Amino acid sequence: MNPSFGEILVEHGKLDRVNLARARAMNADASEVQLALTLTKLGLVSGRDIADAVSAKLGLPVVEARDYPELPLLEERVSPRFLKESQALPLREDESGLLVAMVDPGDRYVIDALKLATGRNIDARIANPADLENAFQRLYGSGETVLDQIVGEIETREDAVDADDVAHLKDMASEAPVIRLVNLILSHALELRASDIHIEPFESRLILRYRVDGVLHEGESPPRRLSAAVISRIKIMANLDIAERRLPQDGRIRLRIEGRELDLRVSTVPTMHGESLVMRILDKGGVALEFGALGFEPDTLARFTEALARPHGILLVTGPTGSGKTTTLYTALTTLNRPGVKILTVEDPVEYQVEGINQIQVKPQIDLSFANALRSIVRQDPDVIMIGEIRDVETAEIALQSALTGHLVLSTLHTNDAPGTVNRLLDMGAKDFLLTSALIGIQAQRLVRTLCTHCREPYPALAEMVSELGLRRFSADERITLYRPAGCERCGGTGYHGRVGIIEFLSVTDRIRSLIMRHAAAGEMREAALAEGMHSMYEDGLAKSLRGVTTVEEVLRVTREV
Repeated sequence: MNPSFGEILVEHGKLDRVNLARARAMNADASEVQLALTLTKLGLVSGRDIADAVSAKLGLPVVEARDYPELPLLEERVSPRFLKESQALPLREDESGLLVAMVDPGDRYVIDALKLATGRNIDARIANPADLENAFQRLYGSGETVLDQIVGEIETREDAVDADDVAHLKDMASEAPVIRLVNLILSHALELRASDIHIEPFESRLILRYRVDGVLHEGESPPRRLSAAVISRIKIMANLDIAERRLPQDGRIRLRIEGRELDLRVSTVPTMHGESLVMRILDKGGVALEFGALGFEPDTLARFTEALARPHGILLVTGPTGSGKTTTLYTALTTLNRPGVKILTVEDPVEYQVEGINQIQVKPQIDLSFANALRSIVRQDPDVIMIGEIRDVETAEIALQSALTGHLVLSTLHTNDAPGTVNRLLDMGAKDFLLTSALIGIQAQRLVRTLCTHCREPYPALAEMVSELGLRRFSADERITLYRPAGCERCGGTGYHGRVGIIEFLSVTDRIRSLIMRHAAAGEMREAALAEGMHSMYEDGLAKSLRGVTTVEEVLRVTREV
């Protein structure tokens, strides 16, 4: 007996049996395809997951978005209404027959009707429901986007949005069109692989921007008059006070969209023309906590893991906001997470939830700060302590004392490079003798965009570039080849897809300790670290650019050799 679509989704890890039973209970008499579409509406799986499950069962290929025609086919013989109701769309007609994309390729009624109407043999293919809907709107729609349709529906229901009427805003934010509008924004962010969504009201318009691979891109935005309704809806989802618009607020949203568990950190700040809101997306299923995926070169990884194997000491990861510091630390914690090791973390906020690790959320409103939490958790007898960020001298000193009393301490700091971290700690007020005793390693990192492997183009590096950037030290080849972005459908025309770290790791050796005691300048400390085998972020980035991982321009964008 062939497995059902639901069973296939469970086997592939896209769905659990509890949610499958829930969907079946809601659609007791539904067909398999109707059940599958219910799963997408509930947000339990994506349309692509359904298409792949149908493909696995029927052995038919899935139609890609680029395969849909530029112009409508068979308009005079098949009505758009029939195609929309049947969730089918003709792709190509030739001597052998008619190729048709269908959400349900097993629907004999639709196949027989198309055969009768066209006089052609029908060759069915599997359609992703979202791709088919977008193609239908492009070919037969009024030219309105889904956003336009939702906005029109909202404005039909409400002629005016009173931003000062809290009760009215709350009612409107709870209505279906506004909910669909916010869900559309979130779904579009997922399609773009965005890490942040920025909703920014200005005097004449509302600007919606998505950060993709570290770079902001402006998207299609709702009208300015709907900004209060949209922001109120998001604030309700994040359990924030929609009546408070004078003070910044922070919240969190947990939801499931297209079968993916998402954790969104929400931040609002008052501006001249309303509240500016940013949602930072943490896709729990989209981050691989593996050193190989983070951009570690073999020698740098060896240094990092050697420090991680120490029984006590403090290991720091530094870099600006959004440089992947927390991901690196959690990858390290995942490596250390064993039954015989007790791990405690203090974070603001808790970004990853990992079984076997005790995690504490900082709450300044009840005076649960990093320093106060650290004083308590040392008495919990942990083997490993992770501090989300060292922000003040009090936290730094407790962390250093913990490292000296038999704990391995991991933490982050905002500095530009690894050698400069020591000076930052000294300026903060940390004692030099504590640093020399407790510090075991400092890692600095940045994220660069990785080239799309489907469209990157090799080109010979100019002699002037080879000389200026010092590329000869990374390759013995007479002709040095670099790569540039071209742009294709897979990468959205940007030429880049994803990001990877460029990393430098400073091991705290006896020579470095003597420099710390002398309060040596960061430049002197860098020279000593390079002499002892450290590869700078700049060098790491250039080496990756010669392998086609990224571009020289990306490396120069985020770092320059000091």
